[in-house]
Amino acid sequence: MIETSGIDHIVLHVDDPQKSKKFYTEILGMTVYRDSERQVFMHAGHQGVALFKKDGAAAPAGGDLNHLALNVTAGTYESLKAELEGRGVAVSGRPGDDHCIYFSDPDGHRLQLIFRR
Repeated sequence: MIETSGIDHIVLHVDDPQKSKKFYTEILGMTVYRDSERQVFMHAGHQGVALFKKDGAAAPAGGDLNHLALNVTAGTYESLKAELEGRGVAVSGRPGDDHCIYFSDPDGHRLQLIFRR
């Protein structure tokens, strides 16, 4: 049996990897560890997120993933929502649940911020 030890990275297909890199680094604080015109690999804590330029074989945004949930280290629902909205990002929540925030990246991938109490 193969024994895995975690997830190295997930891939999101995007129209413009450099534009999306700006969103993920400047708004979500990810750090780039490999970068080219067609692919950007970033760390989100100990996990990886890769942005691949769409081609004819790529799935449409959201078609290959329901959503990506990201842990955050600090903040409240109100402060995180205000920061995203202040950067022009539309935010939604889950009724009755004040510990997660949903929004979309520039390519329409659904993202979620989760903070533990």
